[in-house]
Amino acid sequence: MSDAIHIELVAQGMVTLRGDLASASLAKAVKAAVGCTVPGQRQVLVAGENVALWMSPDELLLLVRHDKADDVVAHLGKSMAGEHHLAVNVSDARAMFRLQGQGAREVLAKGAPVDLAPGQFEPWVVRRTRIGLVAAAFWMTEADTFEIVCFRSVAGYMEDWLHHAARKDSLPGVFS
Repeated sequence: MSDAIHIELVAQGMVTLRGDLASASLAKAVKAAVGCTVPGQRQVLVAGENVALWMSPDELLLLVRHDKADDVVAHLGKSMAGEHHLAVNVSDARAMFRLQGQGAREVLAKGAPVDLAPGQFEPWVVRRTRIGLVAAAFWMTEADTFEIVCFRSVAGYMEDWLHHAARKDSLPGVFS
């Protein structure tokens, strides 16, 4: 692995919320639960240690402390009683990795069909796509730091893929 790249599996609470993202009650429930407004298309919003990610036209992923995920689900259920929605704690069904360091863009560019060039992919934009052979979502939190979410069942593959893609002297230097 490149000396400049660090890969870490992160313990993270995750709640999937599906519903009408234009709903005032959903917006109010999200704001009360995590402190964020409803993010727009491909947007990532942060409120303290909580994060709200747009995942699709009817789905958000809410990142909270792992020990708070069940409380967030209960709050959303109570706040949105009577309105069509689904709120599920997916913390144990998903895995989250942090990829950081000079060359992190190039590591992901090896396996994700996304234009990761500076100016094309910037912090706080989320993409759902594939990395290698598996479905994943990722976003940048700063210039050389990416957060990656995938199914826990393929976390071993994802970790191996990231380490392999970050091998010492394997980065082509396209973005440097």
